[in-house]
Amino acid sequence: MWRDYLKVKVNNTLGQVLDKLLQQGTNKRFQTAQEVLEALISFSNPFTLERLPGLQQLTVKPTPCLKTVNFETVTVNSTGKITNRWQAQAQVLTENINGIILDLVVIPAGTFLMGSPSNEPHRSKSEEPQHTVNIASFLIGQYAVTQAQWRAVAGLPKRQIDLKPNPSIFSFKGDNLPVENVSWWKAVEFCDRLSQFTGRTYRLPSEAEWEYACRAGTTTTFYFGKTITTDLVNYDGERFHCYGSWSKSKGIFREKTTVVGSFPPNAFGLYDMHGNLWEWCADPWHKNYQGAPTDGSVWESGGNTRYRVMRGGSWGNGASYCRSANRFRDWSRMGCGSGFRVVSSWPGWTP
Repeated sequence: MWRDYLKVKVNNTLGQVLDKLLQQGTNKRFQTAQEVLEALISFSNPFTLERLPGLQQLTVKPTPCLKTVNFETVTVNSTGKITNRWQAQAQVLTENINGIILDLVVIPAGTFLMGSPSNEPHRSKSEEPQHTVNIASFLIGQYAVTQAQWRAVAGLPKRQIDLKPNPSIFSFKGDNLPVENVSWWKAVEFCDRLSQFTGRTYRLPSEAEWEYACRAGTTTTFYFGKTITTDLVNYDGERFHCYGSWSKSKGIFREKTTVVGSFPPNAFGLYDMHGNLWEWCADPWHKNYQGAPTDGSVWESGGNTRYRVMRGGSWGNGASYCRSANRFRDWSRMGCGSGFRVVSSWPGWTP
C-alpha cells in the first residue's frame, strides 16, 4: 500500500496499524483512539513510543461501558402509605476518578409538562405557565456528588478557580454524604475538571432536564405520588410535616444530610431528587416560565445571572419545598447547604 511510496522504513507492526487507519470501510478501521494507542504500545524496536513525537504524552481513557442495575421503587397514596412496590431497571455508566466511582444513569428521551398546575398546594407563580418540553436523552448522576467524589475531582488540575477538598460549613462529614456548601461557580469548576480528566464533557443540568429526571414520567406532586413521608425523603418532618390536606401526624427531623441512596429511587433509578440538599441547575433565574425554551436547553437569555436555579429541597425544609415543580434561587457565588449532580450528553457514548 502506502509503504511502497515512502522512502522510510517502518516495522511490520507499525505498518499494520497505519494500514488499518487508512482502510476505506469505516468498520475496518480502529473505532476509538484507545484502540490506536493500544496497538502503538505493542511496538517493538526499532520503533517505540518514545521515538514517536508526542505519543509519550498521550493519555486516552477508554470509554466506559453501560451496566444494567435493578432497583425497587414505590408509590404512595394521599396518606403517605405505600400502595405499590415494583422492580425496575436502569442503564448506568461508571466513571472511575482515580479509584473513586461516579455512576450516571441514562435518561431516555421524552416529552413532559414542566411546572405545576394551578390547584397544586403551596405552588408559586414562578412555576407557571405549565408548558410542554421535549428532552433529548442524557446522562445524569445517580446520586448528588458525594464528599469522596468532590475530593477526587478537587485534586485534579485547576481550570479557573480553586476548590477546597472539604467545603462543608456544617459538621456533616462522610465519604458517602453529599458534598454541600458548594457555590454555583465551584460546581461549574468541578464539571470542567471532570471533563478535562475524562475527555468527555460534563456540566450542570438545565432546569428542564432536572425536572424531567426528577418526575421520571410522573405528573403528581412528588415522584412517589401526591405526598411524601420522612420514611421516603430526608426533610424536616417535625416542624413542616404537613403537605396539602394530608395527615397531621409528625415525621422525623434528622437535622442533617443522609448517605446518598438511603431512600427508594424514582422510576429512572435516581436517588434523593426530593430532599437531602438543594441541587444547582445551570440556568440563571427567571421569575416565571414566560418565554422559556421548549427543547430542554439552558435558558440563558433574559435571566438574572447573579442568581442560579436550585431544585429539590433539603433536610432543613418542609415537604412543599421538595415538590418536583418547586423552584428556588441563590446567589451564584453563595450556596450554603447546596450541592449538585453532573450531566453529560448521551450521543457518542458507546454501550
